[in-house]
Amino acid sequence: MSLHPTLAAVTDRIIERSKPTRRKYLDLMADEKDRGISRPRLSCGNFAHGFAASGEDKAAISTFNGPNIGIVTAYNDMLSAHQPYGRFPEQMKIFAREVGATAQVAGGVPAMCDGVTQGQAGMDLSLFSRDVIAMSTAVALSHGMFDAAALLGICDKIVPGLLIGALRFGHLPMLLVPGGPMPSGLPNKEKQRVRQLYAEGKVSKDELLRAESRSYHSPGTCTFYGTANSNQMMMELMGLHIPNAAFINPGTPLRQALTRAAVHRLADLAKSGERPLAQVVDEKAIVNAMAGLLATGGSTNHTIHLPAIARAAGIIIDWQDFEELSGAVPLLARVYPNGAKDVNDFQDAGGMAFVTYTLGREGLIHMDTVTAGAESMDDWVGNPELHGDELIWKPAEESADVDMLRPATEPFLADGGMRLVKGNLGRAVFKTSAVDSDRWLIEAPARCFSDQDAVLEAFKAGELDRDVTVIVRFQGPRANGMPELHKLTPTLGVLQDRGHRVALVTDGRMSGASGKVPAAIHVSPEALPDGPLARVRDGDIIRLDANTGTLEAVGVDLASRPAANSPPPPVGTGRELFALMRVTSNEAEQGASAMLAAMEIEQA
Repeated sequence: MSLHPTLAAVTDRIIERSKPTRRKYLDLMADEKDRGISRPRLSCGNFAHGFAASGEDKAAISTFNGPNIGIVTAYNDMLSAHQPYGRFPEQMKIFAREVGATAQVAGGVPAMCDGVTQGQAGMDLSLFSRDVIAMSTAVALSHGMFDAAALLGICDKIVPGLLIGALRFGHLPMLLVPGGPMPSGLPNKEKQRVRQLYAEGKVSKDELLRAESRSYHSPGTCTFYGTANSNQMMMELMGLHIPNAAFINPGTPLRQALTRAAVHRLADLAKSGERPLAQVVDEKAIVNAMAGLLATGGSTNHTIHLPAIARAAGIIIDWQDFEELSGAVPLLARVYPNGAKDVNDFQDAGGMAFVTYTLGREGLIHMDTVTAGAESMDDWVGNPELHGDELIWKPAEESADVDMLRPATEPFLADGGMRLVKGNLGRAVFKTSAVDSDRWLIEAPARCFSDQDAVLEAFKAGELDRDVTVIVRFQGPRANGMPELHKLTPTLGVLQDRGHRVALVTDGRMSGASGKVPAAIHVSPEALPDGPLARVRDGDIIRLDANTGTLEAVGVDLASRPAANSPPPPVGTGRELFALMRVTSNEAEQGASAMLAAMEIEQA
């Protein structure tokens, strides 16, 4: 199947736009391969430190008897998705020995849980934890002891952070090694129902906790289709997993077999010197990730993370690219919060194997990309099964549940469900795939807040029981680290269910769980120091229209007004330690990264 013309045009534009920065990146990686730090270039003292505690692998590492794989792990046993990683390193060392290789834990990276910190002060650290993870990955790999690397991470900022850091070592082959989602618990619609009842004061906190505990109940990734599972989708379509390893439950023989296959594959790549990360993460791989995000209704957080990942590889993308692709890539999946069923149901229906197959047949992803996890993207059109000790991939050319997953020729929506809205308030993202089309246009008076808790207080006081555009500003990366504002979702949903025309406009984030309320998020420029959003006043009529791509304060001369006073910088819970990142961060459309902003200035 020939490539869809929109996909081809967007890819060509990204390639042309990125030529100077991509060339500079690839030259750096070539130089790192030729002259960078590696085992043969270490002094004897350096090298001895590197294998001193390697036990039975000590002789093999010290005599260069086979490749040495560095493991960068985001393990902790508080985060359910990462708890299974606790035993992975010892297993991976055994798997490496099977093929004449060795493995060492190169280092650990922090892994915070947005589910735990949601609505709390710790959420202000969440986005910039991605920069910390990237830098920690670089520290881990800087020792030069490794011929390849395995990246162990799943959740929201962790996969982007690992990948951004790893791309600084893109002369090495690398794979991400997933852990899989927890089995399904309390149905998501029931969890949502209890949350809304609690927001209305109709159920107790104990009842709410019981519902939440039945939903998030065991090791593994949360089963709704938010940022963590969108990460896994993207790694598949970028060729950075063993094919379709993403959504296999932890603690199963198949899960372990896929981890074993990843180690064996990395050993092969290290021996051959083929398919280094810099070659795999190219313009086509980035476009595949964007197309997959749109096709599956994935997290809006990736309109921040993908630009950051791309920039780390010298590739420049923007929200206009997302919107144009959205016009061509149809919505194929209805995974909660965009539907009733979860990622386990998605996998049972055919999962990423079917998504790859149907998008590939319609020319909606690049099937000719270089991959690390297999020989070509054609290997991603089957789901893995374990037959005895043998891994095989069963073709998934039909959906087993068309209420969950449909072919590209018969989609849920012809549009990928992500729009760029812009006007005198700036540029923002609107995720249409979760919102009924009769709510894509909201025109209502503004009510301005600088804190999500103030929104909840106004709701409880009955001040929002009307048509309203809720403005939550000073939530961008420079103001407070750009936290997610999930506490607002049940409350705004209640107002909408009462029949009101409600919208949210914010320079903060809402992720893949933003739900059914129309929202313009990641507004750029952000309110701090004096973005247009800071000049809106209560009562201004705000027009948010996903049909026309409009975000504006109607009939208002914003430039003539002073900016509203911003809240003081956040302190406590370690937030003051991130002050430098807040001050130096770039805009959301560029990736909302202090580290990448500083790197680009230095390299200019």
